[in-house]
Amino acid sequence: MARVEFARAAVEDLDRLIAVLTLPAATRERVRSCLQPLCEFPRLGTELTGRWKDLRFVLGPWRWMLLVYEHHAADGRVVVLTVQDARSSSASADG
Repeated sequence: MARVEFARAAVEDLDRLIAVLTLPAATRERVRSCLQPLCEFPRLGTELTGRWKDLRFVLGPWRWMLLVYEHHAADGRVVVLTVQDARSSSASADG
């Protein structure tokens, strides 16, 4: 079973989205729930291409929220690298 972790940048991304979009107080818990299946199925998300090769994404509690992660099979970890608003023209531009 894989362990899901958040990179510092992902935490900062999520905090920013919560503040800017005035998301509900339960947002962090909703995000955790969306990521729970990755514990058992770490390759569940769609594989990305190009400069994002070797990364995957799943949708968050809202269809516009992308949770980009990488799977470290050797040590059983899934690391969420960034949380992006897919509706934004700058989504993943700096991630």
